[in-house]
Amino acid sequence: MSIPLSRIKQLFPIFHQTKNLVYLDNAATTQKPNFVIDTIHLFYELENANIHRGLYELSSEATQRYEEVRATVTNFIGAKSKNDIAFTKGTTESINVVANSFLSLLNEGDNIVVSAMEHHANLIPWQQICFKKKATLRIIPVNQDGDLVLDKLESLMDGRTKLLAVTHISNTLGTINPIQEIIATAHKKNVPVLVDAAQSAGHYPINVLDLDVDFLAFSAHKMFGPMGTGVLYVNQRHHQLIQPLNFGGGAIREVSFAETKFMEYPFCLEPGTPHVPGVLALGTAIDFIEQLDLHETSNHTYQLAMAFRNEIKSLGFVQAVGNPKNSGSIVSFVVDGIHPHDVAGFLAEQQIAVRAGHHCTQPLHDSLGLTATVRASFSIYNSLHDVGKIIDALRALKKFWS
Repeated sequence: MSIPLSRIKQLFPIFHQTKNLVYLDNAATTQKPNFVIDTIHLFYELENANIHRGLYELSSEATQRYEEVRATVTNFIGAKSKNDIAFTKGTTESINVVANSFLSLLNEGDNIVVSAMEHHANLIPWQQICFKKKATLRIIPVNQDGDLVLDKLESLMDGRTKLLAVTHISNTLGTINPIQEIIATAHKKNVPVLVDAAQSAGHYPINVLDLDVDFLAFSAHKMFGPMGTGVLYVNQRHHQLIQPLNFGGGAIREVSFAETKFMEYPFCLEPGTPHVPGVLALGTAIDFIEQLDLHETSNHTYQLAMAFRNEIKSLGFVQAVGNPKNSGSIVSFVVDGIHPHDVAGFLAEQQIAVRAGHHCTQPLHDSLGLTATVRASFSIYNSLHDVGKIIDALRALKKFWS
């Protein structure tokens, strides 16, 4: 049975503590429901033990619960096996793992394709390995509406293209990219695809087998879970490619002074003590999400974003950045004659939380002729009341600044 939208906000204790908070920075991180917070608290209070190392009851139970979350994630994204799922610190580390693994495949003259709207976390790792191997980074352009120019995609890939990396949803423009079409086009050229699902996982249905995606990365903290916890999905056909990013105990099969033999994926990526309570809380967040109707919640946040777009258009002195054909819950905008940081500061005084800057997409901003924007991003606990509050605050800003 799904949780009604009308009840959702009361499940998040921060809104009881800060009653006038209008939280519109959900693309940076979402708030946490009480049961996610309770999972972390109860682990440290009553269940604390390291995993995979102890035969005593606490350790065995912690290990079992940790591995159950791996199975939960497997089902959540429609993966074939729980051995396709590795736990990481977040999307950034997941992408860096894959980039580090591609170092051995990349040669001088090869190329990697990314889009112009990528978050720095899905741009810089590929840029850096291209620098190291004297390979080329090829860019799928973005038009002024904020859509990828996909008629150029096929021509960007050739026999020396080693990977295509693309975001599912732009964290700046809110653009929802047609990743199934993109993956199919890349696979026709025998090019594997990594999808950055940081803005989509937990908010839109994802089935990795239907997509036939090769690598998929996302973070718990953007889907009502804890910070410092993430997921890397790797299709079974690429397991042997993945190399450890960090070295240490728990990820090895055999060690001598002469050599080390590592465990197979995913365990080769989980050395040392993992963030056990974070993983358990990720499982709780997924349990919460699975009580929602994602079609209903995604439509709710889309309607809020569209209402905000329509309202700022009527103001006359605020412009939304981009007008994508298919967009989600994120709207970036600029205010005539007022720097985005000043806009965000004024809104903060009204207890309205937004973000200002280039949102870790500086090349995208450069291509659009912008140095910075203000970003409002909506989630399931937001309402039309919140849209009204930010619109009223923008009117007050204009009056104050005049």
